[in-house]
Amino acid sequence: MYDQTRAQQPSDQDQRRTERRPAAPEALLPPAERDAVLDRLRKAINTFADAPHDALEEAEGAFDDAAAHLAGALAERRRALHESWQDQDPETHAEELRLALRQYREITQRLLRT
Repeated sequence: MYDQTRAQQPSDQDQRRTERRPAAPEALLPPAERDAVLDRLRKAINTFADAPHDALEEAEGAFDDAAAHLAGALAERRRALHESWQDQDPETHAEELRLALRQYREITQRLLRT
């Protein structure tokens, strides 16, 4: 007999695909900081023909800002992650430790890909 309720539910295969799909990684820089650096870089590119030295100084400043923002964001991420497991009770559940390890792995892999 046809079961309409069951037919409207996702198949097991669809559900497995959804479960395997990783969430998008959280941005390391807030959008405002990222946009400010990108605006400086665009300015450098657009002014290169008229003032190449000024454009290069602007690009270098954009690079320095991006590196500083990224270093700060990574230091904060590391601090928060470290605190999430370091001061835990020795009986900390293995699942919590596994999640912390996964976060370290993901951020390290993202750094190595860029």
